[in-house]
Amino acid sequence: MDDSTVPLGNRLRGTITPPCSKSYAQRALAAALLATGRTTLRGIELCRDTRSAISVIELLGAKVEVVNEDTLVIEGGLRNSPQELNVGESGLAARLFTPIASLINAPVTISGEGTLLHRPMSMMVEPLKELGVEVRDGGGRLPIEVKGPMRGGRVRVDGSMSSQFVTGLLLALPVAERDTTIEVEGAVSVPYIDMTLETLERFGVEVMYNSGDYTQFYVEGGQSYQAVDYTIESDWSAAASIMVAGAIAGEVTINNISTLSRQADTAICRALERAGASLIIEENSITVAHRDLEAFDFDATQCPDLFPVLVALAAAAEGVSVIKGIKRLRGKESDRGEVLKSEYAKLGIDIELDYDSDEMRVVGGMPTAGAVDSHDDHRIAMSLAITALRTAERIEIKNKECVAKSYPTFFEDMELLKAGGRE
Repeated sequence: MDDSTVPLGNRLRGTITPPCSKSYAQRALAAALLATGRTTLRGIELCRDTRSAISVIELLGAKVEVVNEDTLVIEGGLRNSPQELNVGESGLAARLFTPIASLINAPVTISGEGTLLHRPMSMMVEPLKELGVEVRDGGGRLPIEVKGPMRGGRVRVDGSMSSQFVTGLLLALPVAERDTTIEVEGAVSVPYIDMTLETLERFGVEVMYNSGDYTQFYVEGGQSYQAVDYTIESDWSAAASIMVAGAIAGEVTINNISTLSRQADTAICRALERAGASLIIEENSITVAHRDLEAFDFDATQCPDLFPVLVALAAAAEGVSVIKGIKRLRGKESDRGEVLKSEYAKLGIDIELDYDSDEMRVVGGMPTAGAVDSHDDHRIAMSLAITALRTAERIEIKNKECVAKSYPTFFEDMELLKAGGRE
């Protein structure tokens, strides 16, 4: 795509409702596929990742009716055996639908596109084999071919890189033939596992687990998903970007979000408070306003998607901020630690990566004009765009359109906030 210039200048002010959580949406779409009857999903935002998930469940047998721009009716049924499932660039969809495809007594190839082809998938191979699935993988990357049926049993899973494959197993195994015990080693991003368990409960599926450390799950086989009427809550990852923008460049109110959400990225509130931003938290909205920002320490191990916006926040803070958890960044859409360091350096912001201590150190300062590259990573693009608010000079972001992966209207919403916002 052509280079694009991010509009700069005005202070932000107004109200925004962020798109729905694509993490909840993809879990709900998978559950609706496995459910008996017609599920209604409301509040859906058709970002690129969600569209990929819809395409996958249709190939697997679901019938999807678009009622209006944010409502779907899905008639469930895992009735097809497609030769290939293309999950686009969604890592969650790859690790979620591979176990579901493994329920089918026929070979299915899970493929992807773009940056996803470089992301690690090796954590799925041996556990699926232990559960009776025939697996052919591409050296720990997509494409992966699976042939079920996955029957259940006892399985050990490495959860130290991502919780997404655990989510896939938890969604698929309730309809397997046998009961399953999943032993998880080194679970990370446990709030995302909580989201999966909440989704299962909403669709009438029970899982027993150790809530203290998420090391063991017992899944009874032969369960039935029940169709539901479900409104997807707004996405805290998207909200975090707007909140940080408000903290560094004005005052914004974000509607339809609650700090009671199980989403990991509610943690952005703690980071903003530590940096000295003003937060007014109400039942279903949060207002964030600029104040002089100070360096902060924050552990993002359990919420790695926040790293890019945390860097934008740290770059605007006086002093050196320390963000922990950089080892989680190597398996994302880009090697986010290295990309953040290189791209922010082009703007005069110094970032140090210390993999021994698992820390990133960001030296706050005023950004300079420059041309930067999103590396086709939606969260990098949003981070750089937020930092661009702090200078009157132009900052060009290559391929800013990649925000469509999770937040298609991000730049439109930023422009609306510059114009005074909207309800």
